[in-house]
Amino acid sequence: MANANVSLLGRDILDIESLSVEEIELVLKTAKQMKKIMKSGMKKVDFLKGKSIINLFYEPSTRTRTSFELAGKYLGADVVNITTSNSSVVKGECLRDTILTVQSMACDAIVMRHPIEGAAVYAAQVADPVIINAGDGAHAHPSQGFLDMFTLREQGKDLKGLKMAILGDILYSRVARTNIAAWTKMGAEVHLAGPMTLIPHDIEALGVKVHKRIEDAIEGADVIDVLRIQLERQKSGLFPSPREYARIFGLNEDRLKLAKPDVTVLHPGPMNRGLEISWEVGYCDNAAIRTEVQNGVACRMALLLLTLTGGKYVENID
Repeated sequence: MANANVSLLGRDILDIESLSVEEIELVLKTAKQMKKIMKSGMKKVDFLKGKSIINLFYEPSTRTRTSFELAGKYLGADVVNITTSNSSVVKGECLRDTILTVQSMACDAIVMRHPIEGAAVYAAQVADPVIINAGDGAHAHPSQGFLDMFTLREQGKDLKGLKMAILGDILYSRVARTNIAAWTKMGAEVHLAGPMTLIPHDIEALGVKVHKRIEDAIEGADVIDVLRIQLERQKSGLFPSPREYARIFGLNEDRLKLAKPDVTVLHPGPMNRGLEISWEVGYCDNAAIRTEVQNGVACRMALLLLTLTGGKYVENID
């Protein structure tokens, strides 16, 4: 199925930048096989029987944490969820001690979300289990990058040569940085638009084009990735008001008409409806937002299987 020389066995998944195109392709091909398991009448297999996975989340999450939990359980692993509000972190335990405590319980992988950039890299330096970054501050969210690419592949869209528009809160978005890295590496043309206060001044060094008007980014686009306005990370004064933001930068039906007729609309969720995306666009036929959620499970199954077994059993899936 894949290049025999490419393996992610024992590999920490910290970002997209550190992965080769061949490794990215391996994950996407494996995710396709994992989705077959999801769609089967019996979603439970024993590919990870005897493996234990800890989901260690320092921030709230619905989609990512639940899909990693289901991914592990569908593959037969034992999965434990730890949220910091119910852990020793509230008693003052530092990150290193939490990681080493979890490691001492003989887990095989730690799926980790943390509000500080670089936390997953630090965990990988101090811990032996596989570390999978489920989001660290505004830095990276690799599994989101994979599920977005997989969703587009399912629609027959090879990223090479496509015009991809990323709209909104670039400054605080780990999804933006992840998709910029993934899409440029795969040969896409990436355009950004949003308030200048929410776009890093040096972002064009990553090989993207920045627009002041979202209409210019959207025009002729094959894919539009609408980012959530991350109010919990922002300081005040970055845009006048939610109403003004929606009027100037929100994706609505009129603006969507500027893109190609078969444009795919993505959103990492949760959506601030009526702010960065209108209710109508969020539910339109071009929106692949629910499909992204489903594909998130398949891609996270692929990451767990590849890092913990090297992809064993994949060839036997019909």
